[in-house]
Amino acid sequence: MDVARELFSYRKYWASRLTPAPVLPMCRAEMDALGWDACDVIIVTGDAYVDHASFGMAVVGRLLEAQGFRVGIIAQPDWSSTEAFRALGAPTLFFGITAGNMDSMVNRFTADRRIRSNDAYTPNGEAGRRPDHSVVVYTQRLREAFKGVPLVIGGIEASLRRVAHFDYWSDTVKRSVLFDSKADLLVYGNGERQIVEIAHRLAKGEAITELTDIRGTGFPRQGLPEGWAEVDSTSVDEPGRIDPPKDPYADQTAPATTGAACATGAAPAAPAGTPGEKVIQFLHRSPKLDRSRTVVRLPSFEAVKSDPVLYAHASRVLHLETNPGNARALVQRHGDRDLWLNPPPIPLRTKEFDTVYELPYTRQPHPAYGEAKIPAWEMIRFSVIIQRGCFGGCTFCSITEHEGRIIQNRSEDSIIREIENIRDRTPGFTGVISDLGGPTANMYRLACKSPEIESACRRPSCVFPGVCPNLNTDHSALIGLYRRARTLPGVKKVLVASGVRYDLAVESPEYIKELVTHHVGGYLKIAPEHTEDGPLNKMMKPGIGTYHRFKELFEKYSKEAGKQQYLIPYFIAAHPGTTDRDMLNLALWLKSNELRVDQVQNFLPSPMATATAMYHTGRNPLRRVTRSSETVEVPKGIKVRRLHKAFLRYHDAENWPVLREALKRMGRADLIGNGKHHLVPAWQPEGTGQGTGSRRAKPGPARPRVSGKNPDRGAQRRG
Repeated sequence: MDVARELFSYRKYWASRLTPAPVLPMCRAEMDALGWDACDVIIVTGDAYVDHASFGMAVVGRLLEAQGFRVGIIAQPDWSSTEAFRALGAPTLFFGITAGNMDSMVNRFTADRRIRSNDAYTPNGEAGRRPDHSVVVYTQRLREAFKGVPLVIGGIEASLRRVAHFDYWSDTVKRSVLFDSKADLLVYGNGERQIVEIAHRLAKGEAITELTDIRGTGFPRQGLPEGWAEVDSTSVDEPGRIDPPKDPYADQTAPATTGAACATGAAPAAPAGTPGEKVIQFLHRSPKLDRSRTVVRLPSFEAVKSDPVLYAHASRVLHLETNPGNARALVQRHGDRDLWLNPPPIPLRTKEFDTVYELPYTRQPHPAYGEAKIPAWEMIRFSVIIQRGCFGGCTFCSITEHEGRIIQNRSEDSIIREIENIRDRTPGFTGVISDLGGPTANMYRLACKSPEIESACRRPSCVFPGVCPNLNTDHSALIGLYRRARTLPGVKKVLVASGVRYDLAVESPEYIKELVTHHVGGYLKIAPEHTEDGPLNKMMKPGIGTYHRFKELFEKYSKEAGKQQYLIPYFIAAHPGTTDRDMLNLALWLKSNELRVDQVQNFLPSPMATATAMYHTGRNPLRRVTRSSETVEVPKGIKVRRLHKAFLRYHDAENWPVLREALKRMGRADLIGNGKHHLVPAWQPEGTGQGTGSRRAKPGPARPRVSGKNPDRGAQRRG
């Protein structure tokens, strides 16, 4: 892996002699109070400005301030004209544009394309304060207002739309957001390294068009630079023997040879096991070229738009070129221009990560919001981020594609200092830290045992189809952090609210005991997502047997601690690879386990996710994609998606008519009746089941609702 320049080694810009801003200014009056005649960088964001390290605009703003630059914020501007974008004048260096902490379309619309009634990143949760495709709209307005000022786009929306991508809400394949927005430069992934280098190089007088060698960036380009070799993507993806995914119900003990294959690219020997045991293998043979001077050409935008097979192929190749240790540059033609993507950024070192998260954030919303409540901030105001990234590789999730699968960790001392800062300086703190976590609760300090293997590995997941033998699963560092945090004076309780990766947790029973004894507030959320191998294999999630093993340990240690605690399992309906029978089996599993879930999640095809490629193309990019390769059954259309969701809520009388109709069609009318073994009753309460189009059964006596062992809880999905 390349050695990245230390993030804080740059000579500070001249404005560092000025007093640091109490909060980054959002109006000219605040600039005047600081004695600024101009900002060097202005960040335009779709979120309200909260000066907290959980908000991207605050991290980038405070980081640039620490480099000596004057940074202003334009938050949630009125996009109907250019007036709001002129509030701080023109920056001396560039505008940075982001939709905020979420893709603007995911933020505004549900998985069923209904408009959400609120926005957690807006004062008082008010909806409608950002436009659809915010990055495109904001950038175009800035281009109108300030011709010639460099425009740099970033954040999760730009990151997930960096190549030609399927847009679920318009049901079309869209161009890279770089071209639709007409920006000069695109930053993808965690952007600290990129944005600091961009600012310093522009400050030294380089033109924005000269910044073509920064990792984690994309830009328009014509032709191949001198000294570079180009490889067609169809020559990159040449797999060896690929068997179907391993049975998730089988014992998932990975063969010892798997790690060697990660490092060498050689096919591991077929693992011993029972007939039908299956393993995914990824092999790539390409010419002996200098990878640092080789670019892989993806099929063009026009090609992937018109040909689903080429779209699925391009998605597969893109995901195979995401390891910072071995990824090559990518290029994709859009009309008469190329989109050029440099390899991903090098992850932050622990010291750099610590410094970024210990910058002088106020941890509060900007004073301009007064007493207004910002729900997203209310949720995280007493939480602490301990790591970034996720090596789970779930196909429906955006974390790996944005943050990468190499875990970036803060030091224990830095985390403790932040907890003490919350205790001593944050208004309203009652002694409870609401979360010590990140994208996943228990990946802190987990990594490949060999840096060489890690740099060479191309596996999309370190834990599917089984935990890689090269992965260090020792949770002792996290256990030590928990113990130290909860003994701090003034800290009454330290909770873990981030999702626990239970297939990792079962590798460390001591961790589960520590967690359930001290850090569960009555409920713990985990995400088995499904029970059936068809959808689980397409999700790259472990079998339900692993969930049961975790549940046994959870209940054992809860009982030993004298606590009554519950698991909150999350499930996804209508995921690619899911059949009606899969959902029926999941419903029967829920009923047999006395689980009732009131708020459920239909699969949402977020931009660039592997599962989204399955949804759009009906192909499986987890394997080599050819004209005759595996197809994927995709639940599409309102009727089937509502049916799959209804199976998850089998206990809701509103769903009984459609479920009866489906059960009869599936030949399972035996599950209709009033006995304990039936899924839905034959009778229908008055006033329910309206609008389903099904005939209502004769009403019978209503039975009391039984909550079961697990209380009803909703989930905010990651993808």
